[in-house]
Amino acid sequence: MLTRIDHIGIACHDLDATVEFYRATYGFEVFHTEVNEEQGVREAMLRINGTSDGGASYLQLLEPVREDSTVAKWLAKNGEGVHHIAFGTADVDADSEEIRDKGVRVLYDEPRRGSMGSRITFLHPKDCHGVLTELVTSAPVESPEH
Repeated sequence: MLTRIDHIGIACHDLDATVEFYRATYGFEVFHTEVNEEQGVREAMLRINGTSDGGASYLQLLEPVREDSTVAKWLAKNGEGVHHIAFGTADVDADSEEIRDKGVRVLYDEPRRGSMGSRITFLHPKDCHGVLTELVTSAPVESPEH
């Protein structure tokens, strides 16, 4: 089932300024950046540490690239801050089905492409005590891509 905290997603208005804050304040460096057109975000993954299952833990900083994106709508309502928590799993398909069978709404019928080639799905926050929860099966990590 779930093996680790994969990342904590933080919504922000200015990705570059937020990256600089985490770099200057905590010494975290950018491991990966990308634009996810499907989700309408520009993101930076700041690697915190590696884990024994070959994954890692990250902070994921998310800046919307269009006003109709989920993150843009969330920012308009809530302002900057923690957007979601993501748990790592070896099999997002099996684990999301098992969780669905327990009565938790899974937001995607089939997992989608996430950061760094991962496969993801989300669980409805109303079924998770107010926390938007993501399940992630990481792609093999070889080296940083910028």
